[in-house]
Amino acid sequence: MRPENWHLTEDLDDFLSRAGDFLRSRPALNTVTLTVTDALRRRGLRLYGAKAPLFGVLDDDGVRAALLHTPPFPAHVSPLAPQEAEALAVRLAELGRPVSGISARQDTAEVFAAVWQRLTGTAGAIHQRQRLYRLGELTVPEPAPRGRARIAGAADRELLQRWYREFHEAVGLDIGVDPAEWADSRLAHDGATLWEEADGTPVAMVAATPEIAGQVRIAPVYTPAALRGRGYAGAATAQASRAVREKGASEVLLFTDLANPTSNGLYRRIGYRPVADFAVWRFGTDRSNRSEGKR
Repeated sequence: MRPENWHLTEDLDDFLSRAGDFLRSRPALNTVTLTVTDALRRRGLRLYGAKAPLFGVLDDDGVRAALLHTPPFPAHVSPLAPQEAEALAVRLAELGRPVSGISARQDTAEVFAAVWQRLTGTAGAIHQRQRLYRLGELTVPEPAPRGRARIAGAADRELLQRWYREFHEAVGLDIGVDPAEWADSRLAHDGATLWEEADGTPVAMVAATPEIAGQVRIAPVYTPAALRGRGYAGAATAQASRAVREKGASEVLLFTDLANPTSNGLYRRIGYRPVADFAVWRFGTDRSNRSEGKR
């Protein structure tokens, strides 16, 4: 496998013309690339920051994989064979492309991270282990908590922004999208569900991406810390999952943090079944520079 087999571009249309059929043929494993490129197409290439996104296609007698890198997020790549992951790391290193991390199926991420650290002298560590789930037979949690689910509207825009920020703070993730932009994107397609108590007070939020290639991804699910443990998130997730399926989504997906057994158990009880395990690596500063700094 040659590094040159990776065709890299900043042209979204070029990328989708090359990789679109491949991505749609494997919608679950490529859910992030599908939903993010759809958002970029709808809302502009600067949606995730000032730096232009980078896209990549592995073409070896046909498209075999796709790369998405929207700084400051880690690069995201389709499942790869070890030699394909190594070729990608070599290609990006040769181009001098800064990569803050890698997000991929666990085996792919491990190979890329090992090669990247060797080539660049950059220290790295696993930031999060994730599991991708697909909804099977939906089971609504019982007994249901007090209150009801409803679709968020324009009057909830400020709340969505605040909870989006709080969610990222709680899980230690970068906020790569302006919260107002994110809220507007969800409101535009009725993509945020709130669980509210009987008096109308919102107590939990479940968001979903627009449908593309038959798949919808639930992200994020958030309950303020003081309100957790009361079943709000489970009830809201079940309602949001049912709603997107009824709208025609053939696959309803979500990622979990494997370090959180509570959420993993909750989603399994609702009817979500494992698809694959992923890992998110973060890369730090050049080791030689850090050594010089200690002198």
